[in-house]
Amino acid sequence: MLEQIAPAPQTYPAAASRLITPIAGAVRHHHGAGTDYSRNPLIVYWEMTQACGLACKHCRAEAMPSAHPQQLTTEESKSFLRQIVAFGDPLPHLILTGGDPLRRPDLYELIDDARGLGLHVSITPSMTPDLTETALTHLREHGIESFGISLDGSNAERHEAVRGVAGCFDRTIWAIEAAAALGMPIQINTLVSQETVDDLPAIYQLLSTKQISRWSLFFLIATGRGKTLQPITPEAGEKLMEWIFDLAADAPFAIKTTEAPSYRRIAMNRMHVPGHGKGGPANGAEEFRRNSIRAGFGIRDGHGIVFVSQKGDIYPSGFLPVCCGNVRQAQLPHVYRDSPIFQRLHNPDLFHGRCGTCDFRKICGGSRARAFAHTGDPLGSDPFCTYQ
Repeated sequence: MLEQIAPAPQTYPAAASRLITPIAGAVRHHHGAGTDYSRNPLIVYWEMTQACGLACKHCRAEAMPSAHPQQLTTEESKSFLRQIVAFGDPLPHLILTGGDPLRRPDLYELIDDARGLGLHVSITPSMTPDLTETALTHLREHGIESFGISLDGSNAERHEAVRGVAGCFDRTIWAIEAAAALGMPIQINTLVSQETVDDLPAIYQLLSTKQISRWSLFFLIATGRGKTLQPITPEAGEKLMEWIFDLAADAPFAIKTTEAPSYRRIAMNRMHVPGHGKGGPANGAEEFRRNSIRAGFGIRDGHGIVFVSQKGDIYPSGFLPVCCGNVRQAQLPHVYRDSPIFQRLHNPDLFHGRCGTCDFRKICGGSRARAFAHTGDPLGSDPFCTYQ
């Protein structure tokens, strides 16, 4: 399953760094307040293969035991990596996902090629017997900067009910501890759905005993095998995001949300940012605005994010299945900057319904993937948000 990951968070003023977890920490080397995300994405996700040894109920990729015969070859993959570099400065951060990237026999060769081109690379391996201590060590030695590891339950029964393979929970806990022992930044990705939401406090308590840098809560999008699970209600989502905001103030690691950009609205209201919600003193308003840009405000499906499938198809994100081109025939920067769908996704003033008129449309914009899943229109309103 694709997850959004990032290494250690960047340093911001206390309010922004503690309470609004920066997705931009993944590219702290280059991206900043001046980045134009309609020109250069923050992150490129590459689904290296559909091959995977798990059968997760919410898998966007609908992964299979073996690779697809049309997945990018080694040489095609290297050509694709050069397309990423063609974005120019600031370069995107490359996230290797799947399926399971460890199922590609040329994985280390491609990591070396990406690092040689100057790309920063992270990976989301599956928790299978392929992920050994030797594999973790090799990934670090070849220049992987951080790991994304999924944990969807506080115990084996809860986690494996989602992941579909016995023994996966113990391997996940082992991988968290083994990666920490190697000094690698770790992001834990946790699904938020009806099946998991009541277990989130217990998951947090478990993670508080581990050495991780970030906890990312992924709010379910009904795509791929995820259609078999149930999302939480918008009202429950508002309460959960309030809980996340309170938790983030004292958590021993950063906390972020994925496919729940309305968390930014809640955070701004709770922080009394002038001109929004409850309002507040003018002091620090401009500083907050600058740092919120660096913290990833405004980033959403297709704006700051682009996804390339195992077969080279280009999508606004892994959860928004609207194909805009293929790296075998088109150049990724051209598609991201100039294709009609991406151009519309770059401009929140073109969004429809409540998302198009919302005061928070530029920093939030709603989940474009969820809007598409519910309406068939990637520019429609995000039904998860209750804000009027």
